[in-house]
Amino acid sequence: MITLTIDGQKVKAKRGETILQAARRSGLYIPTMCYLTKVKPIASCRLCVVEVEGAEGFILSCQAPALDGMEVRTNSPELFSHRQNIMKLYDVNHPLECGVCDKSGACDLQNKTLEFGVDSQDFTARDHKRDLRKWQFIGYDESLCILCEKCVHVCNEVIGDDAIEIHFGGYNSRIQPKGTEELECTNCGECIAVCPVGAMISTDFQYKANAWELEKIPASCAHCSAGCALNYERKYEGALDRNEPKIYRVTNEFEFSTLCGAGRFGYDFENRVAEKDQEAFKRALDAFERADTIRFSSRITNEEALILQKLKEKRGYRLVNQDARNYQRFLESYATMSGKTLFNGSLESLADADGVIVLGTRILTDNPAVRYHITMASKRHNARVIYMHPMEDVQMQNVVTQFVKYEVGTEEGVLALLAKTLLEEKIDVKKIGNFFEELDEGYLSAESNVGEEELETISASLARCRRIALVVGEDCINHPRAEQIARIAALFERFGGVSVLPVAPKTNSLGVALLCDLDDEAGKFSVGYNAPGDFVLSALGDGDLDMPALNQQEGTFTTLNKRVVPTNAALPYKGFLLNDLANALGVSAEYTIDYTRQLPESKGFEAVDFDDIPYYFSNQDGEVRGYELKRLKHTIDSSLEEIAELPEFNGPVIYRCDPVLQFGPQTYRAAQLGSEEPLLYGAEQFAVAAKLKEGMRVKLNVGGVEMERVFKIDPALKGTIALNPTFDLGLSEDLLSSNYRYSQSKIEVVGQANE
Repeated sequence: MITLTIDGQKVKAKRGETILQAARRSGLYIPTMCYLTKVKPIASCRLCVVEVEGAEGFILSCQAPALDGMEVRTNSPELFSHRQNIMKLYDVNHPLECGVCDKSGACDLQNKTLEFGVDSQDFTARDHKRDLRKWQFIGYDESLCILCEKCVHVCNEVIGDDAIEIHFGGYNSRIQPKGTEELECTNCGECIAVCPVGAMISTDFQYKANAWELEKIPASCAHCSAGCALNYERKYEGALDRNEPKIYRVTNEFEFSTLCGAGRFGYDFENRVAEKDQEAFKRALDAFERADTIRFSSRITNEEALILQKLKEKRGYRLVNQDARNYQRFLESYATMSGKTLFNGSLESLADADGVIVLGTRILTDNPAVRYHITMASKRHNARVIYMHPMEDVQMQNVVTQFVKYEVGTEEGVLALLAKTLLEEKIDVKKIGNFFEELDEGYLSAESNVGEEELETISASLARCRRIALVVGEDCINHPRAEQIARIAALFERFGGVSVLPVAPKTNSLGVALLCDLDDEAGKFSVGYNAPGDFVLSALGDGDLDMPALNQQEGTFTTLNKRVVPTNAALPYKGFLLNDLANALGVSAEYTIDYTRQLPESKGFEAVDFDDIPYYFSNQDGEVRGYELKRLKHTIDSSLEEIAELPEFNGPVIYRCDPVLQFGPQTYRAAQLGSEEPLLYGAEQFAVAAKLKEGMRVKLNVGGVEMERVFKIDPALKGTIALNPTFDLGLSEDLLSSNYRYSQSKIEVVGQANE
């Protein structure tokens, strides 16, 4: 640590921090327009200049390192005049559209024009024709753009799409798609979030509401296990006595956190129930009285999971949630090797890594937040990124330094080879016996298609890395040999000092795995509890009882980052809750969030009331509410099984994997590929192997679930593995999600698209 003086105040800073970082850490204000905490300094606005004792001229505080003993002034008449002139230049031809601009009331240009007293203009410039562009969810108004470059940097350094760039042309400079006329990206909308003016806007939100009309409801994203912090922004519609709020958009604290397209645009999933249906409640209660099994989804809160566990303890129900059960088994097996519950990896350690291995996941679509942190590792630390999967993902090429293609089903063998390559010299053989000596490397390499040269390249690539992270995906967690895979993965933590992050498959898979004693098979009669968009309590033929969606209730999630985070109700719900059923069945609490304090400390939770959940500061999230689960000691069993015979998948293979664009007009990537129906995506090679032609309607049976798809050839794919999105299947998707993601299904042609 070093000490410097800023405006007469002694300030502590970490060696290597900039003056701006040191000032912000101490709560001292230096104005900026282009600075964004989560990317490298852009240095385009020149507003952050300061005066340093002994230095001539102004110093850019966003780039200049803080030095021990340095004396800094952030305000002086000269600095004010300099900043005022910069704002005048910004305002030369900026259209005065504040009355209809979506950014008005939350606009940096507007705020700083007022801050620096710009009430007259000394500069002029010839105006130019400026275009309005629309790229799917994103609109761009050249006339409003101030070329701060935030959008370009966040797209490149955090998202990893690298989809936009600055067209340099002096006064005609503008933002444009990189290399193409159309914007080819994952539509995360982060460029909209970071834009300080109204140049980048959401085409769905444009002209719908003013910023000051919207009430922000802090919540956690319900779409995946990252549980990203967000704000539902709502306002009331209709007559005042109707009291009906509507969500108009989702925003985030973009200085630190990042949202994917699902979190930002997929917010319209509330369950619109007009009133409490007493008859449906009675039917559901009767179903619960007669049932011996409750089948439910991981898209629930921790509190609801605890209610279900208490119902099991009181009434003897079996609890069936196979995706959480698979994750539970994986974590239990991992703990027997690591000696601690949970795992040591986190999104923070991933972003801080200089070496990353990704195994068993198509991470861009499985969990975009993990992908963003891999991108950060690549851009901040020049991390070596080893991407291991049977399918190459062209959208990850910006950060992947080595792609290793292995055969479907061979994850156990691949991880064993990787462990031997990277860990053998670090492990005392007395700890794990003859596991490495007995590996049949020739057989494993031949069957997995991962050769000695590739392993040597991985070893050489990671040799100088000091902070290595291993991301383990759903292909491993749902693998028939998942427990053995978990134990091998734990070797990397225990003996290699590697940060291991097993990616939880659904919103609250980790919370359910920790809170519920889960069973493997349903009994004679069961009730299903599911919420891909709406919460639906299904009484199997006796009628449905609507339940609130995750944007309509209070509670907590347990994220893949091992954090317990709160979510709040953005919209009202007029029907019954699971807590109402529980009260009728003898498990009593006034409110669902009364169970927050009861989350068991024996599983790492804290005994804290919902309203008292503390705030924490993260370099990735900023200041948000939540707390980290405690890792507890666990009995160690260092034994490892012999690697099982590796399976063979010959011919066309189907992979359960959702596409990038699932929301709005690009659902199922339909508008791009010419269909509004669920699609099966395959390469030309798959089409030949499966004897299919583009536009054919096909019927599949995967894991006992029947579905129809329209076959589309995707030029970005290679080989004989097709991508099969399943998020349109409701409860059936939850049944499928517990299976190994690759399958060989009979493909029956039943017609043509739109027939």
